[in-house]
Amino acid sequence: MQTPSNIARPALLSRVLLIDAAATGASALLMCLAASPLAALTELPEGLLRGVGVALLPFAAWLARLGLGRGLTRATGWAVVVSNGLYALACLLALMAGWVPMNGLGAAFLAVQGVVVFAFAGTGALALGDRTRAVAASRP
Repeated sequence: MQTPSNIARPALLSRVLLIDAAATGASALLMCLAASPLAALTELPEGLLRGVGVALLPFAAWLARLGLGRGLTRATGWAVVVSNGLYALACLLALMAGWVPMNGLGAAFLAVQGVVVFAFAGTGALALGDRTRAVAASRP
């Protein structure tokens, strides 16, 4: 695995990307393959669940590829951080603004997605960090 030297914590970033890929892939498959029962349970629109699931599948594959060090650059790392931040924001805004109908379980589903994805964004930003600060902080 080859990672750019200008990434502050490359091992952390790779782990975060792989965990993010697994979580995103699992969520995407759930929303694609179980959109109907999930919609019945959460009262979120079935088409929305399925559409988001389909859109997340290639993103999960891209995350896995990056996590394995293929195509990982500082710019692609920040692209993931920004994408995750926007997805988390969209989940939380949809929850607070009432853009879509949902029950309490639907609200919980969106809230958990928003919080978890925001944590991925924050951890990814931390891992990308400032290389010079990370090296200085690791010295006794």
